[in-house]
Amino acid sequence: MKSSKKSFFRKTKVRLFIPATLIILVSTSLLYSFCKQRSGKNDVILQMVMQLAERDHFNPPKIDDQFSGKVFDAYLKKLDPYKWFLTREDVRQMEVYKLQIDDQIHNNTYQLYDLAGKLLDRRIPEVQGYYREILSQPFDFTTGETWEADQEKRNWPANSAELKDSWRKELKSRTLAQVTNGLKAQEKETDPSKIKSMDTLEFQARKKVLKSLNDIFLNNLVQQKPEGKFSLYVNAIMTVFDPHTIYNTPFAKEDFDMRISGQFEGIGAQLTPSDGYAKVIMLLPGSPSWLQDELKVNDLITKVKQENEAEPVDIFGMSLDDAVKLIRGKKGTKVTLTVKRGDGSTHEITITRAVVIDEETYAKSAVLTDPATNIRVGYIDLPSFYVDFKKSETGRASSDDVAKEIEKLKTEGVQGIILDLRSNLGGSLPDAVKMGGLFINTGPIVQIKSNSGMPRVDSDDDPSVQYDGPFVILVSSISASASEIVAAAMQDYQRAVIMGAPQTFGKGTVQAVAELDAYLPNEMTGLRPMGSLLLTVHKYYRINGGATQLKGVTSDIVLPDVYSEWKIGERFEDNCLPWTTVSPAKYQVWKKPVPVAALQKKSRERTAKSESFKLLNEQVALVKRQRDQTELTLNLKTYQQEEEKRKEENKRFEEISKKLTALTIAAPRADIAEMKDDTTKIARSNKWLKDLNRDIYLEEAVKVIGDMK
Repeated sequence: MKSSKKSFFRKTKVRLFIPATLIILVSTSLLYSFCKQRSGKNDVILQMVMQLAERDHFNPPKIDDQFSGKVFDAYLKKLDPYKWFLTREDVRQMEVYKLQIDDQIHNNTYQLYDLAGKLLDRRIPEVQGYYREILSQPFDFTTGETWEADQEKRNWPANSAELKDSWRKELKSRTLAQVTNGLKAQEKETDPSKIKSMDTLEFQARKKVLKSLNDIFLNNLVQQKPEGKFSLYVNAIMTVFDPHTIYNTPFAKEDFDMRISGQFEGIGAQLTPSDGYAKVIMLLPGSPSWLQDELKVNDLITKVKQENEAEPVDIFGMSLDDAVKLIRGKKGTKVTLTVKRGDGSTHEITITRAVVIDEETYAKSAVLTDPATNIRVGYIDLPSFYVDFKKSETGRASSDDVAKEIEKLKTEGVQGIILDLRSNLGGSLPDAVKMGGLFINTGPIVQIKSNSGMPRVDSDDDPSVQYDGPFVILVSSISASASEIVAAAMQDYQRAVIMGAPQTFGKGTVQAVAELDAYLPNEMTGLRPMGSLLLTVHKYYRINGGATQLKGVTSDIVLPDVYSEWKIGERFEDNCLPWTTVSPAKYQVWKKPVPVAALQKKSRERTAKSESFKLLNEQVALVKRQRDQTELTLNLKTYQQEEEKRKEENKRFEEISKKLTALTIAAPRADIAEMKDDTTKIARSNKWLKDLNRDIYLEEAVKVIGDMK
């Protein structure tokens, strides 16, 4: 049955994005008639996202029994992804509603959701009892047992007894790994008094596993908020539309905005749950906590007090998300943290919040010199296509930053540029279009199509060219979205050589961010905050007419890629949109088209002779073999033998990451001048440059630039 077509939206506006990014404003006017129906917050959220999805999704599925079946399967995966809690008995109870979810959505009923909640509410404490009981007794590592680590290959446990035994095997496997690590650690110990017995190592290993499980359950399960549980259900429904249509709770939306901008307001401390506390694991350089130098790594935060409150809030046992909400805050405001140190001492630390900028998320450059040819090549690392949608004073955009890095490199007299998108998952579409324009005169960069009508062409209209020399783009299997737009456009213009994985991720869809608060009628403002919906509303296409959806971008020069042996990519997702084509846009290839065939031949000849690339190809094959070996032994002797074999196999490949390339790598003079005597910036820069000098992909990319001259 189709879900309700009644609408409760008032006239408002929607912001459209691509993978998280493209901003377009469109009006929407929907009639409001929902107030007379059930108006609980969950009802309103679900009806909102369903009406938006059915109306505006690029290719909405029919809401029927087949849809219900897919939602059911998706919900099971989200509800219990590791098969830790539910049994076949539980699944059978839930299957009663497998084909009724469409009717439940229409009628604002939640039989499946309510039953799942009751089952988990019973199973979670039951499983806590299991693992605490199991870990209270020593394991016997002399048996011939095995454990299947891949949950996809495991059946649901038939009943509680099988569930408990499944946990016993998993806990035994975790403890066995810890015991093996302990034995290795004391192999070189020469002081007999420091050698621990097997019983002691096994006991300490169980304690570590117990602590790990307690942290997982406390932060992610026992303390899970109702809004988190409901968002899981909503997203099981949304994922049947496609993998990238997602409902975000208010806190998740806040995190999303911070990731895309690379900045946030707070103290700049990275936290992790630990024994019920929030533990400091890193202080972001330049942040308020780093500058003040009172908060320390490994401090346990026990209480949080705002400047306008008389008493602090005890955060022991609080979920990490809730603790972070208390610690974050507007710039200029103060927060006082009570922390416990390893020596047992307690300290109160007051920190003034500020805008915290994570420099690691921004573009940076280096100059690479090949001593054999004296060719100088500029290298630009771009982690994401970031943009500050709030347009704050400190906000930055990746296209502007890359343009600045190009200017730095031009003053260095570089004879080519490498743009590294290997770790770039995407981001701002307007920035991708602007960035493509840095390397061509004018012309189309990408085509964007809704579910009806002709594609819209987004073009670079600026006739200036920031850089017109030899150009290489490095990609991997995780290069996605906006990364694929730039790589595809430069390939179609024959402007750049695409090097790296056989194909990129294959995400060729555009999402719109709909802030649900903006749709609430005045009568319902008390329900705020509502969160937001990231909704797939368009597909984008290359200027040659092909889609990057599913197929991604195929590299001109293929290099070994470890990621390619894992199931990473759009084609491995459920319910993804198909590959399709549109008519090509009108464009002219670059004035000096890249001689791809000749470059491929020379690169193949070089890499075939390279010991490093030979080893890398062997490592990729090994990763594939190890990936498929998911049944693990629970026998200590056999485990040690297998670990030794893996160690010997992997040892051959360690030199790939340790061996330095022949390149000379330096920071641009402009960066050196800007760093001056800032020892922290200098140290970070030197570490980054040192890491680059172990990257054999860069060495080959420099050679390719040399071939293009």
